[in-house]
Amino acid sequence: MTDFARLNLIDIAAEVSARRRSAEAVAREALDRIAAYDRIQPAVWISRAPAEAVLAAARAVDARIAAGETLPLAGVPFAVKDNIDVAGLATTAACPAFAYRPAETAPVVQRLIDAGAVVLGKTNLDQFATGLVGARSPYGAPGAVYNRDYVSGGSSSGSAVAVAAGLAAFALGTDTAGSGRVPAAFNHLVGFKPSKGRWSTRGLVPACRTLDCITVFAGTADEALAVDRAVAGFDAADPYSRRAPAEVPAPVGARFRFGVARPEQLNWLGDLQSPGLYDAAVRRLQAAGGEAVVVDIAPLRAAADLLYQGAWVAERTAAVEDLLRDRPAAIEPTVRAILQGGLALTAVEAFRAEYQLRGFARQAEAIWDAVDVLLLPTAATTWRIREVKAEPFALNAGLGLYTNFVNLLDMSAVAVPAGFRDNATGFGVTLIGPAWADEALLALARRYEEIAPMPDTPPLDLAGAPARIRLAVVGAHLAAMPLHWQLTSRDATLVARTTTAPAYRLYAMAESTPPKPALVHVGDGGAAIEVEVYELDVAHFGSFVAEVPPPLAIGTVTLADGALVKGFVAEPRALDGAADITHLGGWRAYIAGL
Repeated sequence: MTDFARLNLIDIAAEVSARRRSAEAVAREALDRIAAYDRIQPAVWISRAPAEAVLAAARAVDARIAAGETLPLAGVPFAVKDNIDVAGLATTAACPAFAYRPAETAPVVQRLIDAGAVVLGKTNLDQFATGLVGARSPYGAPGAVYNRDYVSGGSSSGSAVAVAAGLAAFALGTDTAGSGRVPAAFNHLVGFKPSKGRWSTRGLVPACRTLDCITVFAGTADEALAVDRAVAGFDAADPYSRRAPAEVPAPVGARFRFGVARPEQLNWLGDLQSPGLYDAAVRRLQAAGGEAVVVDIAPLRAAADLLYQGAWVAERTAAVEDLLRDRPAAIEPTVRAILQGGLALTAVEAFRAEYQLRGFARQAEAIWDAVDVLLLPTAATTWRIREVKAEPFALNAGLGLYTNFVNLLDMSAVAVPAGFRDNATGFGVTLIGPAWADEALLALARRYEEIAPMPDTPPLDLAGAPARIRLAVVGAHLAAMPLHWQLTSRDATLVARTTTAPAYRLYAMAESTPPKPALVHVGDGGAAIEVEVYELDVAHFGSFVAEVPPPLAIGTVTLADGALVKGFVAEPRALDGAADITHLGGWRAYIAGL
């Protein structure tokens, strides 16, 4: 069986540079992995360099090393999002009707090649980089690597999957509204979005040319930094390239302040597990020396709304206006609907939006007087691929709540992993700083990674993992109790024996056969009640719920560690004539007393 363990940029470069391993051997391994993963998830790539061309490029690296050259990325295989030019490969932006063959390689890609890296091919994306889901491409929708039912994130979907699945050591993405960060969260990666103009965007098919950044997905902050050092720099031929200022924000000291949003400003879109994962990331940064400071993110959220509800839609339209007018049917329907909205916008509206943005930017500047860095969720939740296809606009928009404002407000950002939900979907947070805080953010990201072991990654979803749901039982469904067979007959798996949060009371219902408890959330005055937590697949969970008789029901139960799971709750009538047995701590003690 193919080993899909992640490729490490730093290790590969060191081994190839020391001639302990050849770049050709590394390239052959990457090609073998790509071929094997194609059988599992074929929508990662739009085009690939011919195998012999990849091997020839690798052999050229070996020759350069043998000749004494120092190559910081010697033999490192990488992928390129297919809206960035690579000579010899078509650029499609995931639209076959738009495809062209560039005469030159984009400067960012060329600098990587000059540093010894080896191009493997071009990856899939939301068409014209318009989307945060990775499901708006005629080349298919790659799923998140740990649960392929769920979106991989977009628009840089293929690039993130290529790295997370161990096919490439790093990959280039792009980021206008979060496309270099959301896929990082969903696939447990670092996603570095440099300051606007730090990396050349020449050779990039624009989404919003005034906002676009080329980005990198990597396994760690140090790997992202290695790429940044190879490609950052002024490009006089790029009108949007910027020279770095003489003074840039310095790395934070041993003690620093980081901003977190007011609780009421965090919209989790109904996700029950994201809040706990975010709180854990806050604690991790506190352990690294940070002091959490609550800040008002209202101006950031207001700026974010401008990106798809304001004049910047027209900038997307400008990038592909001829195709939109002449061959609209060639554009993916959801993307087409967004781009057509830009045709109706006026110059007056564009200026009004710019005035609004300047106002929000001035308000946002005050944040940096209070904190050194912001720590926000990268995305509030995630969605199944079939869900975003059924509701392509609203669900996509929800993923940009904490990303859309960053480029509009000229900020830099590094997305870092922050754990997994019970269904193996990734959750991430983003370190955000002012423009040119890039290296300071990457240094802090390294501290974030190193302060404690990072969450273990689940196995790659190679077979199509069925969705599973956790269920807490408190009474007759406990092991060795009369109704436990209703779980075992559904192949339920015991996950934990634990207690609820100390916020519940337990009652023995009157005239119930077999005897059954009623668990009631009371908040203050409650106690921790013993429960067992089981996992079932969705179909079995549904059939189980259908058999739950009134006055009981299935709701959400908070466990001792703060986790939220499905569990038994009770209607008010369940307490008629019931005995309060909370003091016993659980149903087993009550049954033993009988």
